[in-house]
Amino acid sequence: MILRRATGTDKSVKERKGLKRKFAAYAGLTLGLILTAGLFAGCGKKDTAESGNATDKIVTSSAQTENGNVDVDLSIFAAKSLNSVMDEICAAYTKEHPNVNFQNNYDSSGTLMAQIKEGAKCNIFFSAGVAQMDELQNGYEAGSVVDDTRVDLLNNQVCLVTYKNSGTAVTSFADISKAKNMALADGTVPVGQYTRVALVNSKMVEGDASKPQDISDSDISKALGGLEINSCANVGAVASAVAEGANEIGTVYYSDTFGYENQLDIIEKLPNSLTGDVIYPIAALKGDNTTADELEAAKEFIAYLQTDEAMSVFEKYHFTVNE
Repeated sequence: MILRRATGTDKSVKERKGLKRKFAAYAGLTLGLILTAGLFAGCGKKDTAESGNATDKIVTSSAQTENGNVDVDLSIFAAKSLNSVMDEICAAYTKEHPNVNFQNNYDSSGTLMAQIKEGAKCNIFFSAGVAQMDELQNGYEAGSVVDDTRVDLLNNQVCLVTYKNSGTAVTSFADISKAKNMALADGTVPVGQYTRVALVNSKMVEGDASKPQDISDSDISKALGGLEINSCANVGAVASAVAEGANEIGTVYYSDTFGYENQLDIIEKLPNSLTGDVIYPIAALKGDNTTADELEAAKEFIAYLQTDEAMSVFEKYHFTVNE
């Protein structure tokens, strides 16, 4: 608003005074609006900042609430005879727990034990023999077996097998010397140890049944009339060697015949009175680099393996539940 200077009459003076009063009123109103706007603007900024802080708190709280569902890599060292069944179980488990990523390493239990003792990261050890688990449980420099997580979960059975239509003269474990050659897991492999125990208990080979790893292939060959022994690194190699016809006979677990029904014939299932109980223990392991999330996930998975759902899969592969 522009005020022009008065030049004349009382009427014009009164008009000027009226204009001044109006100007003052407008000015006061404008100032009030500015101050009010500033106050609300300030409140708006404060609310925004507090809103941002509240959001941060919610995210943090949510992350803590969902801590058990963070992505976890689980390293499982499992006996070669568990390869197929564990692949199936892990795949099913991952569908229900997509945050868990399995990194499975399959080999002979003796080889796996050595790798663990040398410092290889392993969250779960699933052995085909109690001796290997016992040795780790007695203590090793790179880590330890987690207390109260060991479960002697499964049973298996040693079988003498031959390939389809082999025409072998061998009809039982007692006459394996009639074969031309035999695939046999070495003395560090549980199935090789069970076979050596059976040979000693059957009076076919001399040796200490409590130390089967000390019975060499040459000792067995000599005792069995020069039977040619193909020493294998794990039970899977034995099954393959016989199924492919490279060796006339071999000893594997009953579970290893699953999927080989068209390639292998079972000559005899060896009784536990000869081999001893074939028990598969499992346990969680921890080392300096094991996280709390990994340990918790390992415990949860071991618990899952004891459910009816998991056991039905084990039984499909010819394992039995250890009571």
